[in-house]
Amino acid sequence: MAINNPYATYQNNSVNTSTPGELTLMLYNGCLKFILQAKRAMNDNNIEEKNKAVQKAQAIISELMLTLDKSYPVSQNMLVLYEFANSRLVDGNIKNDSALFDEASAIITEFRDTWKQVIQINRQKQYANVDEI
Repeated sequence: MAINNPYATYQNNSVNTSTPGELTLMLYNGCLKFILQAKRAMNDNNIEEKNKAVQKAQAIISELMLTLDKSYPVSQNMLVLYEFANSRLVDGNIKNDSALFDEASAIITEFRDTWKQVIQINRQKQYANVDEI
């Protein structure tokens, strides 16, 4: 008999009930988490764990790149920054250079923080319209 993991159930429910904007925010946070894990593993000389964490961060960046709506002019600029962050992860992994991980993290943090503000503004607008009904 399988034992239910409440945390796994919560995570699954939060993903299934989140808006697309919230899911994107989760991707940014996950990417930052894996970059931090890679840095910790590198400091512990755990090359296998560092590589796994970098690959997970890269997979998230790849997903963000694939789902980018290219109909907006800003999308091309975002794509270039995603590619740069990805290259910093590759180089940081090869060279064991945490400064390169920091560069990737800074870019993703900027995207995450901006995205968080967009979500907050949209919620404020949504609730402002509810009050008018």
